[in-house]
Amino acid sequence: MDTASNTSDTLKARDAHHYEDVEGNVTSAVACGEISEALVVAEGEERTSWFVWLLVACTSISGLLFGYDTGVISGALVTIGGDLGPAELSSGQKELITSATTLGALIGGLVAGMLSDFLGRRPVLAVADVIFIGGAIGQAVCHTVWSMIGGRFLIGIGVGIAACVAPVYIQELSPTRLRGRMVVLNVVMITGGQVVAYAIDAAFANVSGGWRWMVGLGAVPAGLQCMFLAFLPESPRIMIKRQNLEAARATMAKIYAHATPEQVDLKVKSLVAAVAQSVEITNSTTLLQRCKLIVANPVNRRALIVGCGMQAFQQLCGFNTLMYYSATLFKEIGFDQPTAVGLIVSGTNFLFTLVALKYIDIVGRRRIMIWSAPGMIIGLVLASVAFHFMTLKTGGRLVDGTQYSTTWSAIVLVAMIFYVASFATGLGNVPWQQGELFALEVRGIGTSLATTTNWACNLLIGATYLSLMDRITPAGAFGFYAGLCLLGWLFVLACFPETAGLSLEEVQLIFRNGFGIRESARLRAQKQEMIRRKHGEEASAVGDAKPPSKSSTVTEVESQV
Repeated sequence: MDTASNTSDTLKARDAHHYEDVEGNVTSAVACGEISEALVVAEGEERTSWFVWLLVACTSISGLLFGYDTGVISGALVTIGGDLGPAELSSGQKELITSATTLGALIGGLVAGMLSDFLGRRPVLAVADVIFIGGAIGQAVCHTVWSMIGGRFLIGIGVGIAACVAPVYIQELSPTRLRGRMVVLNVVMITGGQVVAYAIDAAFANVSGGWRWMVGLGAVPAGLQCMFLAFLPESPRIMIKRQNLEAARATMAKIYAHATPEQVDLKVKSLVAAVAQSVEITNSTTLLQRCKLIVANPVNRRALIVGCGMQAFQQLCGFNTLMYYSATLFKEIGFDQPTAVGLIVSGTNFLFTLVALKYIDIVGRRRIMIWSAPGMIIGLVLASVAFHFMTLKTGGRLVDGTQYSTTWSAIVLVAMIFYVASFATGLGNVPWQQGELFALEVRGIGTSLATTTNWACNLLIGATYLSLMDRITPAGAFGFYAGLCLLGWLFVLACFPETAGLSLEEVQLIFRNGFGIRESARLRAQKQEMIRRKHGEEASAVGDAKPPSKSSTVTEVESQV
């Protein structure tokens, strides 16, 4: 215990002794473009503070709402019956109710990022909560199809805002080493929300008017988060943009709770230097000029292509049709408890998202995508084959009430579970790391456009799924989705770089001369070498009574300069 205490005291004394020298070198190195606050190693940085966990837990309620409100409609659609006027909802009415949420999310996502650049991340999340509450209550009390569509549209706006802003807020408040994992926690809450939605659906499936409880209960977590947000800070990068350095320093001190005051100061000063150009651009340009900048600037344009491409891949693979229509699909192929079977699928999604939570920062985003996408293709091809042989006696189409082979029905379920497991491990998480692709001055605009791409593709898939099943048969529809997955995998191989271990500011460097797959590997290797050198120098410092002539931070910075 004494040895550990002496070691800590030695390192703290060394940092204090060389503080002024380090400060100048950090600023110089940031100006050179290949160092950020992530290279200023703080005491106890390997430990996550209670503040970070609390912040992520509160912010991830947005993910819970996202998952719940998109998942709950699956069970509601099969239990509404004649409560909205018609004796039974038609396929077109079901598509409108489902697609209204997606259309609202598209609009919400389009404005959310830009609005958060102006108001801040936290106030915009509070606006989303108010919208969630209004939409949930509106759905619960509606008595017509069109009022239900209006309630779903309002919920969609909240979903779009939360989907865009929550990951960015988490990224800007998380240590670099844990950034990917913290965003995955938000995705865990999305999948957890879907599990909760299916459980609520199953609980109220046989209750008269139970669907009203299903949709109305979404107001509860929204109200809780709205209260919690009052106690959370704004993003340090937004504070720096507003020249509020004291507030930024206070937040950084909570994020790095075990660091010395000198180390926190270095973190803040290097962060200020790293985002100085972004702040200058933001303060000297209009929103329209920055919108043009994200397309005209090659670095921003490449980041936008990657962000939008990954979000398009996530939706065009057809996953959300399974979330929206799983109960309807499993009912048609002969399962007596379709909502309970849907719960198995959503539970698989939740469990394998936990796998991504464990490995996304260890294995890396690119490698996870390369290995998980083929699993999705295999699952969809297997489902397509099963649907083909299952529906031979009904002309290739699913006919409600027909007794299909239980063997082929079981194979469809197994194929869906395999597909969902592969999706949850990679594609369900990685696109939501989108905020790390964009420079601060265009981060809100970039995340808005990427999120809008997600919901536009979601709208396309959701609005055409039932029609596609009718026109080209279930076997053809799932084969079509498998083909789109193959195209998405090829896009990952060609264009998606690794960003794990790089700070938000460093990610911009990899897009300078292309999509940065090799540049990312070079920069990450360089950083890992610096960290190894840092640990070696600390080990030497422990065994030496005199502090070294230079701090290891200075050595790292000078090597960059």
